[in-house]
Amino acid sequence: MLYLCNFKHKKANTLKMRTLEAFALSLFLVFLVKWVNSDSNSLPSRDQFLSCMSTHSGSSFINPRSFIHKPDSRLYTNFSQSLSQNYRFLTLNFTSQKPILIVTPRTESEIQRSILCSRKLGMQVRTKSGGHDYEGLSYLSLHSPFIILDLVNFRSIEINLVDETAWVGAGATIGELYYKIAQLSKIHGFPAGTCPSVGVGGHFSGGGFGAMMRKHGLAADNIMDARFVDANGRIYNSRREMGEDLFWAIRGGGAASFGVVLSWKVKLVRVPEKVTCFTRYLPLTQNMTKIVHRWQQIAADLDDNLFIRVIIYNTGGSVQATFQANYLGAIDNLIPLMNQKFPELGLRFQDCSEMTWIDSIMYFNWKKGQPLETLLDREQRYNDLYFKAKSDFVKNPIPEIGLQGIWKRFHEVESPMMIMEPLGGKMYEIGETETPFPHRIGNLYNIQYIVKWKVKDIGEMEKHVTWMRLLYRYMRVYVSGSPRGAYLNYRDLDLGMNKGINTSFEDARLWGFRYFGSNFKRLAMVKGKIDPTNFFRNEQSVPPLVV
Repeated sequence: MLYLCNFKHKKANTLKMRTLEAFALSLFLVFLVKWVNSDSNSLPSRDQFLSCMSTHSGSSFINPRSFIHKPDSRLYTNFSQSLSQNYRFLTLNFTSQKPILIVTPRTESEIQRSILCSRKLGMQVRTKSGGHDYEGLSYLSLHSPFIILDLVNFRSIEINLVDETAWVGAGATIGELYYKIAQLSKIHGFPAGTCPSVGVGGHFSGGGFGAMMRKHGLAADNIMDARFVDANGRIYNSRREMGEDLFWAIRGGGAASFGVVLSWKVKLVRVPEKVTCFTRYLPLTQNMTKIVHRWQQIAADLDDNLFIRVIIYNTGGSVQATFQANYLGAIDNLIPLMNQKFPELGLRFQDCSEMTWIDSIMYFNWKKGQPLETLLDREQRYNDLYFKAKSDFVKNPIPEIGLQGIWKRFHEVESPMMIMEPLGGKMYEIGETETPFPHRIGNLYNIQYIVKWKVKDIGEMEKHVTWMRLLYRYMRVYVSGSPRGAYLNYRDLDLGMNKGINTSFEDARLWGFRYFGSNFKRLAMVKGKIDPTNFFRNEQSVPPLVV
């Protein structure tokens, strides 16, 4: 009993201290918001930002040098070296605006201060979770001076198997989430992507394709709650506090347009103890065109436990298709299903492997047999230094002659790739306005086009980017139209770019309707409420629409 009393006393003192610190922080934030809204005509500097951040809060003093990295720091140097390797970004003049500072906050108050000090000094904020934005918008800028807000320290993952949920820090990767789930359960998983080093911050907020989306929908479809910081440094601790409009917007509309997500609450899904995967390789000479054409007709209508994607690529001068599948069930059930629905593929028992769900993640990432700790590697990237990507959605099967035109073009460059991922199942059950991601019923599959090259030469860059744009032009008669759909997580600046802080809704429609369809107007209206001054902006952010 004495121990319990002492515990209560200590707890009361701790609560009292936290209350005082919270009160002191709130006073600071009120002061800083007023300071932010005052006039400032001076150009921002690193020293000004450090001075703003070096502020007393209650009895503690923030030493910003412990989490703010200047150009002479090792972290900043490593970042600059990795940037200089991506020659395509260099040719786009992104390096005319390298970050003034890189901030790796450890506490929520440091995030709040970073936002407010950036506003005061006229700096932009680029929020980085995993750093996989296809056009580099989480760490690059064409316009304003900016800082990088790197959420690498916000990686906590708390799993509750009783209610089958998890709170996931926005700086965590999907590999870290998968690993943590697998440590605790063999019958739970989460429907997100196959690349483990992708950060959940951008992946979830852009939608989140994955091998279980036909069964459970996108990652964004399985988000239950979130914690969020707006442009005034205010923290919203739940969807109830932020309101349903904002909560709707950040689940597929790209959270970076609205503020900073601190963490997500997601719904875990049940998975069988054994799943089945297979990979079937087909060269062009083995009836590949007809079998790919047949896949288009049936892939979205298959049992929603079965996900079969097709990867087209050029290997050694020959075009080949790889059919890669994940089935939430046993081999004994899969083989009869394939024989009935897709006999053209000629799937055999020996082509299949039963494994746990977590091993299927390794399988789809081409890491079968490697230690699960590989999922914790945050630095996984393409082996090639440079790439350009685009995306499409297909509503009607591409005729064989159209497919043959694609194969012909694949002989023109060394490393083209086209990944075709089927929709259907749960994706058709969710309405196109339930989240900002509109590409639901009526779409058979998504296409991701990628072309890669290794030579650091502007001529090679122009050759491959031009090839990609010509392929995209060729595909226009075979894919969705009015508007031609695109997927935000395969970002493509060719679709259009904002003109800066004064970009209008009408100007942004050019690219916005490609990603979001008619949901784009609602996104802009949410933006007009939460961030009317357009502080959180980038080259493809949602502009505010005030009505």
